[in-house]
Amino acid sequence: MADNGKAVDIYFYTSFLLNYLLKQQKGLWERPDGGEKIRVPLEYDGQEAGFYHKGVPLNSDDRESVNASYFDWKHAYGNATIYRIDTLKNNGDYAEVKLVEQRVGGGQKSLTHLLAGSIYDDAGASSDRLTGFLACCNTTTTTAYGNIQQADLVSQDGTYPWTGRRNTDGGGISLSILRNLKSTAKIRDGVGGKPDLLVTTETLWNVIANILQLQQRFTNDTKTAKAGFTGIEFEGSTFFPDDYCPSGYCFGVNSNHVGFAVHQQGYFMRTPWDRIPDSPMDKTMKILFDGNVIVNNRKGQIAYSGLS
Repeated sequence: MADNGKAVDIYFYTSFLLNYLLKQQKGLWERPDGGEKIRVPLEYDGQEAGFYHKGVPLNSDDRESVNASYFDWKHAYGNATIYRIDTLKNNGDYAEVKLVEQRVGGGQKSLTHLLAGSIYDDAGASSDRLTGFLACCNTTTTTAYGNIQQADLVSQDGTYPWTGRRNTDGGGISLSILRNLKSTAKIRDGVGGKPDLLVTTETLWNVIANILQLQQRFTNDTKTAKAGFTGIEFEGSTFFPDDYCPSGYCFGVNSNHVGFAVHQQGYFMRTPWDRIPDSPMDKTMKILFDGNVIVNNRKGQIAYSGLS
């Protein structure tokens, strides 16, 4: 309250994805108050439709098209500890306040780094970490994502709507690769049908930025600029670098179908300061996050690896 919200912004300084999905609450945003798992409804098929003429009976069959995925709750914390000896060295109220501010800020930053890196985790990573983008894009058909395997959902046309998309062809990053990435993850024509967020490493981002600059097609992106990050607009998508993106990767993310579910008691909840047992009045405080990355359309997300 005293610093006009700057302390809260510490959580969102280093990752545009966290800023966009957690602070701005774009994309999917759920605040469950409990439950064994996080339930995310899926609509993977349409209903009966068609042309008709006079005297022809219409099909009234109901097509089972709604299912749900289930994501585990993930729990993370950042720690702030102040030793009594340090408070003795910080003479006066102002010095003590600055000490608390520094320790709390360190806990916030550590928790941010943890979440920003885990958002890319693959299947098989620690079960305690987030269910990341690489898990969503995993192409092993028998590996469940959101408690659903690929073969568990079949559309009327025989396709599998719960398919992980990943391209491992590699090669030098180019405009054609970005277009291919967006087209492969296309789920429909029109608005919101292709990934609107393209994220990669700073090294690979610089290559594309230089190409667009040489072709005089360079346009700064307003989404990233408003949040204080670097980004450019590429054919209707926000293309930006992320320090936490795995080396050689570029991700296509459709924010209409990706987001966070955060427990109502787990949105960077701060515990009271408490004495550390058996200590000379040393104190600790925890910052708690309880939630996970959620997806309701897996085919709309894609990972491209081996890029240079």
